Amino acid sequence: MYHYKTIKIEINKRVGVIEFNRPEVMNAFNEEMIGEVTSAMKELNNDKSVACIIIKGNGRCFSAGFDMKEASQKSLKGKTQWKKELTKDFDFTMQFWHSKKPTIAAVHGYCLAGAFEVMLACDISIAEEKTFLGEPEVRFGSGIIAMLAPWVTGPKQAKEILLTGNDRLTANQCLQMGLLNYVEKGESVFQKSFDIARQICMASERSVQLTKQSINQSFEFAGFKKALSNSLEIDTEIESDESPERLLFNKIRKEQGLKKALEWRDSKFK
Repeated sequence: MYHYKTIKIEINKRVGVIEFNRPEVMNAFNEEMIGEVTSAMKELNNDKSVACIIIKGNGRCFSAGFDMKEASQKSLKGKTQWKKELTKDFDFTMQFWHSKKPTIAAVHGYCLAGAFEVMLACDISIAEEKTFLGEPEVRFGSGIIAMLAPWVTGPKQAKEILLTGNDRLTANQCLQMGLLNYVEKGESVFQKSFDIARQICMASERSVQLTKQSINQSFEFAGFKKALSNSLEIDTEIESDESPERLLFNKIRKEQGLKKALEWRDSKFK
């Protein structure tokens, strides 16, 4: 148990820790990592010695989101293919929300795009003060897989984040918007996460799990599940629509590489 290629697993004092471990590509979520994280989450949720789960990243960042290079190689066409792919990514993200055991995101460096959504899906989120966060999808004709932002912060803040595609939000800005619980200096981000996890572990496990379930259900009664399902349908429409921005971004990425495509994407906003 707990032998993986793209992630590291540790259990310390009833706290399970999943560490994204593809530092050479900013811990981008590829197919293998998605499968391994999902497997690890199931194992930790079934492990009676674990009461809380921390998610973190190895190397210089938490994660840059879903692996764009791998995605481009799939050459997805039409709504049917895109719906299948996006549903898989949606389920990957939402497993942290639905986990019966509380989840804590300890983020540093960069927390972008799909990784930003994973951070939002966790029950508690803590960031190193120099972290940059955001969702740049609209800047290259893409969309939001798990529309969590309006449920975690207010609609005006969510619209500013998602409609501008700003991926240089500071940790303190996100703290002010209620997207983070704490901002910490340097390596203390993990220690703070672990301290909170230990407090959760010392509480009644049954009470903790049922209380999390109750909080989540209050969102569902307000239409959370239906709203996210509808947003996924809209994202499928966005992804399957070959907009001029998307076509040009993909053309540059194919001919000159992802770095040049990202430079083109960001050049208009400098």
